[in-house]
Amino acid sequence: MSGIQDELLRTLTKVAKALRTAGIPFALTGGCAGYARGGPPSEHDVDLLVREEDTEAAVSALVAAGMRSAEPPEDWLLKVYDGDYLVDLLFRPNEQQVTDEVLACAEELQVGSVTLPVMPATEVLISKLGVLSDHRCDFSELLPFARALREQIDWDRVRVETADSPFAEAFLVLSERLAIVEPRREPVDSVR
Repeated sequence: MSGIQDELLRTLTKVAKALRTAGIPFALTGGCAGYARGGPPSEHDVDLLVREEDTEAAVSALVAAGMRSAEPPEDWLLKVYDGDYLVDLLFRPNEQQVTDEVLACAEELQVGSVTLPVMPATEVLISKLGVLSDHRCDFSELLPFARALREQIDWDRVRVETADSPFAEAFLVLSERLAIVEPRREPVDSVR
């Protein structure tokens, strides 16, 4: 495990403790959720899902735990730093509101030294594919994620949920060609 991954896990432990102490529901998503499920290590940031109505209380709890808040340019998340390590509090990723139902999909897993709610690999991949665009179309992190977690991913659901994205379609075709996933047997429309 890298030094950066160790630091992110320390940050994650602090964040989980602060949010739980404050009674704020959350779920781990993004690269750290993939890592928690057996995927490649994440060295970028810690991504957490929180309900929009809990964001101010979450930031306050994290600042009280010694972190500092930062004003993001985006209107769908808030940012907090633990030293140099970024924590994103996502409340409307890909224009999808975080609700109690979304958070209920998470499963309690051991991540480093803490047990916390972690989103399923299918949900994480759908979210990661949802941010692909002509300005951000890098599969270099998605391919190892998909390869490592392929048995945990509901590929038919991924195809249905991302059917409107040509970037997700390109990723899925590439994943099929690289034998990460079995080729689709029927058209996406008939899966619905």
